[in-house]
Amino acid sequence: MNYDIKDKMEWLIVFIHEFGKRHQLTMKQAFNYLSRFKGIEFLDRHYDYVHTQSFASMVADMTEYCKRKGGALV
Repeated sequence: MNYDIKDKMEWLIVFIHEFGKRHQLTMKQAFNYLSRFKGIEFLDRHYDYVHTQSFASMVADMTEYCKRKGGALV
């Protein structure tokens, strides 16, 4: 399914903010971390699913996903 790029970007920005808030990171730090450990790629590829989940759930899931990819946030 094709999604409006504006909606997708808005969701992603809010997600990065929530991820950063949970891990006490700035937006830039959160974005860099998620990029480095393939979280942004995962969110983009699976947007059809992830945008239907709560931010709290997705932050926890993405933290675990990035950890499996070598990230050190807990």
